[in-house]
Amino acid sequence: MTLFTHSAKELQGLLKEKKVSVEELTAESYKRVKELDGDVQAFLALNEEKATAQSKEMDKVPFEERGPLFGLPIGVKDNIVTEGIITTCSSKILENFNPIYDATVVHKLRDAGLVTIGKLNMDEFAMGSSTENSAYKTTRNPWNLDHVPGGSSGGSAAAVAAGEVPFSLGSDTGGSIRQPASFCGVVGMKPTYGRVSRSGLVAFASSLDQIGPITRNVEDNAFLLEAISGLDKNDSTSANVEVPSFTKSLTGDIKGLRIAVPKEYLGQGVGEASRQSVLDALKVLESLGAVWEEVSLPHSKYALATYYLLSSSEASSNLARFDGIRYGFRAENVQNLMELYKETRAQGFGDEVKRRIMLGTYSLSAGSYDAYYKKAQQVRTLIKQDFETVFENYDVIIGPTTPTPAFKIGENVKDPLTMYANDILTIPVNLAGVPGISIPCGFSDGLPLGLQIIGKHFDEATIYRVAHAYEQATSFHKQTPQIWEGTKR
Repeated sequence: MTLFTHSAKELQGLLKEKKVSVEELTAESYKRVKELDGDVQAFLALNEEKATAQSKEMDKVPFEERGPLFGLPIGVKDNIVTEGIITTCSSKILENFNPIYDATVVHKLRDAGLVTIGKLNMDEFAMGSSTENSAYKTTRNPWNLDHVPGGSSGGSAAAVAAGEVPFSLGSDTGGSIRQPASFCGVVGMKPTYGRVSRSGLVAFASSLDQIGPITRNVEDNAFLLEAISGLDKNDSTSANVEVPSFTKSLTGDIKGLRIAVPKEYLGQGVGEASRQSVLDALKVLESLGAVWEEVSLPHSKYALATYYLLSSSEASSNLARFDGIRYGFRAENVQNLMELYKETRAQGFGDEVKRRIMLGTYSLSAGSYDAYYKKAQQVRTLIKQDFETVFENYDVIIGPTTPTPAFKIGENVKDPLTMYANDILTIPVNLAGVPGISIPCGFSDGLPLGLQIIGKHFDEATIYRVAHAYEQATSFHKQTPQIWEGTKR
């Protein structure tokens, strides 16, 4: 078994007692990648030479100068720019792009003493729910290699689930942290919009995107969110809100906590296994002193259409910069500037990205703006108001993270509408800008199921308190896929 069965706190104990070194932890991560990633296909680029040199220097730092994550390995989603490490957004149009600066969260990782192992596969420009839209490889679910890991942060979730790294960063535009966390049986947090800087995150939909942590347990997740949160002068959407000690909220005490369970989240389209796992989780939370009631989020049924209109509109604007002129892929054998634009984008973007650019451009066009884009913005406000109304009387909202466990590779990739529906339970959270977490809550046919806990704006502390109390009362987070022991299926 790997050292990464230990929590961050346990690993710090081993480092303090000199039973392991930072260099050995880094080497362990690369050893796991070499052993398992041929099957999992989570990593796109590795940082082995620099990371090994960094780890040797870090072993010289006195223990009293180290933080709770010091010396621990981490993987970073490939849409977060990293100076000196290729960043492609899993797109041909950015192949071999080597950024000249680090994203703010990467600076914060370095300040916290984490070691960046490499860049993780994703759906191209974060557009997808299965990591089958990558231009380079298809990541597989460590629990069953025939199934998808979810998306778009599929590489980030799969790498943690396979024990290649103990932590990773993903990004969440409509569920892209929580959905793969659910599919892979790990913990994934989408923070409040503005809690974490987006500077250096390659934009998909700027009013929805948010970076967040993926880990194997709730406490590690809280440590990592603490490390990357805070105001950033380089991001105009970064919120000037104090960052609390999230780990101090992990008291285990949820007596009197009020839980809302939307009837829409357990209704039509939600599989019986997902529904039952939530009901079982609510019984556990009840036994710990919480109370729950059924509520309604009536505008949830419009969330899917609202999201795809708004996110595609923003994407069509954000992706206009990729034209073959300044950086990235450039088409050859073209006759003029217009042909260069057309051929570069035609050859450089994948089908899903083209589909969303076309939808977004149409929605923003003169004849369609009022009917589609403006109407979607109005509905977004109604969805946000639904959450605000419920949170007047309840502390958290709970439901399944996904309607079903992970589906098979190739099963939905040719059916965009079915693929889009996989995010139906996570999308409203992004439209409202509130935080949400997915934690393991059961299994169906050997595949993990996720429990989604949603909180008020900037109240990640309460979410973590509930998630940790549930985690300590169950053992789902302790289970690992067979691939950990070298068994591939």
